[in-house]
Amino acid sequence: MRIERAEFVQSASRVEQSPAQDLPEIAFLGPSNVGKSSLINSLLGRKGLARVSKTPGRTQLLNFFRINEKIWFVDLPGYGFAKVPKKVQGTFLKMVEDYLARSERLALLLLLLDCRRDPSVRDVELQAWLVENDVPHVVVLTKADKLSRSALAKRKREVEKLLQLDTLGAQALPYSSTTGIGRKELWGVIQDALSGGD
Repeated sequence: MRIERAEFVQSASRVEQSPAQDLPEIAFLGPSNVGKSSLINSLLGRKGLARVSKTPGRTQLLNFFRINEKIWFVDLPGYGFAKVPKKVQGTFLKMVEDYLARSERLALLLLLLDCRRDPSVRDVELQAWLVENDVPHVVVLTKADKLSRSALAKRKREVEKLLQLDTLGAQALPYSSTTGIGRKELWGVIQDALSGGD
């Protein structure tokens, strides 16, 4: 997709505060410090659109970016960072759950996981919930440039097995915001979702 215009529009603490403009949404979800903001900037070819922080747990709201006046990118709060108070973590998770359960415009959810780490119990449970609730999604393995090609291929197979993606006929997609690995493939998945798989 050629990006002609990309802009941050607003943050929201509740789904009801989502922008009024009725456009399909591509949502980004993952553990804290998994590289969501970097991936968004990389996909859009914009260095500073989504705020990148070295401090995990900084994304605490639903952040809406309008792309080409045609779609929304929605940056969801990260989860699982121990230094964020449990009460705050609970607020994050409730916000995400509400979004996933109530957003009528969601075309695709990107579940981001660090390719160097095994999925956590929460990652596995979330993946199972997405499947059970028919949420259209794809697992993206971030920081793919941190592993050799052979190690990355091995980790991809391991994660697919741990998340039972192999039994669903699905695959995890490696991605590097630094080198652009997987960028073309991920845009292809997004465009398929926007066109209803046609």
